[in-house]
Amino acid sequence: MSKRKNPSSDGNLNHDISDFLSELADYERNVNRNIHKYNAYRKAASSISKHPERLTSGDEAHKLEGVGQKISEKISEYLSTGKLKKLELIHQDDTSTAIQLLTRVSGIGPAKAKELVDSGVKTIEDLNENKDKLNHHQLIGLKYFSDFEKKIPRDEIENIEQILQDHISALDSNYIMTICGSYRRGKSESGDIDVLITHPCFTSDDSAKTKSHLLRDVVKCLRDYGLICDTISCGDVKFMGACRLSTDGTVRRLDIRLTPHDQYWCSILYFTGSDMFNKDMRTHALQKGYTLNEYSLRPIGSTGVAGEPVFLSSERDIFDYIDYSYKTPEERNS
Repeated sequence: MSKRKNPSSDGNLNHDISDFLSELADYERNVNRNIHKYNAYRKAASSISKHPERLTSGDEAHKLEGVGQKISEKISEYLSTGKLKKLELIHQDDTSTAIQLLTRVSGIGPAKAKELVDSGVKTIEDLNENKDKLNHHQLIGLKYFSDFEKKIPRDEIENIEQILQDHISALDSNYIMTICGSYRRGKSESGDIDVLITHPCFTSDDSAKTKSHLLRDVVKCLRDYGLICDTISCGDVKFMGACRLSTDGTVRRLDIRLTPHDQYWCSILYFTGSDMFNKDMRTHALQKGYTLNEYSLRPIGSTGVAGEPVFLSSERDIFDYIDYSYKTPEERNS
């Protein structure tokens, strides 16, 4: 729900290759604004991160899905020299380096980073001296920059999950809650905490505004308990903020999203990810005559217009409808 994370190094024998491809992806997105190249590097990094053996050549990498000729040549250069000329040039470019740094601050996107750099703001220290240039979200991102940079150990999220379950259930036992993202995919650490909640009294037929108390009550409960320590924003269906366990002073990014009960399973699938896995599923769904997104699964009629959403009672139903082999969350790290 927040800034997209690079492929994890968990069990990845080629994590150094995945890392430099992810860095190139971030460069293309944040500096060049080239989403096509960003996606290409991301896909290659993801594919390589799943390869069960250490790559020994670019040609070997080229055989993997998503690894094109130009990327395989970069891998060959890296494997033979231990470095990559393109990355070295990027690292020597002060403007590119500054933009990449500033976009690591929550709330600062590529356009804002470029604007700041053009005005002479190039470091975190510069940001602290120019807070008047930042909005509320960016100020929170700056305030907790060091904490938000740290990965969250799985056992800490498990503790937070228990707190969420206990207090949300005490508030109203009809709430359903799931922590999504890399945590649900079984990773040993995560960049932030993405929580999805729903309640049977809220469906897609309702106006979100009339049910916004469902989210606000949860946020108030968690703030009163002391878990939520700062708020970036709180709308009708989405809270963005920060939380902190009483046993540890480190502040973590926390997003809570309220979704209609009849859209919950599609939302769970979408926010669990990974983004590449979601793209593959959406493509497969279209091939099977369905359109799939975070809200619903709909059959596409002969006119090409999507029909009414199909009824879903579980996440597995989505896989069954589109005849897609079921993958556990742990198997979706593509």
